[in-house]
Order: sequence, then structure tokens, then C-alpha cells
Amino acid sequence: DTDRALMLLEEYCKKLRKPEEQQLKKAIRKVMGIFKSSLFQALLGSFTKKATRHGTTSHPSFPAALAYDVLGCPKD
Repeated sequence: DTDRALMLLEEYCKKLRKPEEQQLKKAIRKVMGIFKSSLFQALLGSFTKKATRHGTTSHPSFPAALAYDVLGCPKD
């Protein structure tokens, strides 16, 4: 879910303190802004409705899956 992805990304950003990590931190903050945008939320809602109709709701949500991939976290 989007809230979980945002939480993971925020935690990761807090760990980025070195000067050479600031560009990555800036990029992650842009992704977080996209996740919070009304356009993204509308597209996600549309995607979720289609997935429900096709019986594919058992797959992880896109935002959380993306955050896990970016952070290299194991998927639960």
C-alpha cells in the first residue's frame, strides 16, 4: 500500500546523510511526492479496481513493491 511505501522511503531517506547520497535522497523525495499526488492516487485506484475485477488482488501493491525493490527489502 502507498502509506507503507512512503514510510519505507522516508525511513531510508533519513539514513542518507553523506554528500554523495544527496542526489539519491532528492530522487526518492520526488518519488514520494508522486506517490502523494492526486493523479497517482487516481491511477492507483483505477489499477486496483481492474485488478479486483480480474482476480489479481493477491499481488503486492505497486507502491509497496517499488519501495521494497528500491530499498532491497525482503517482501513479506
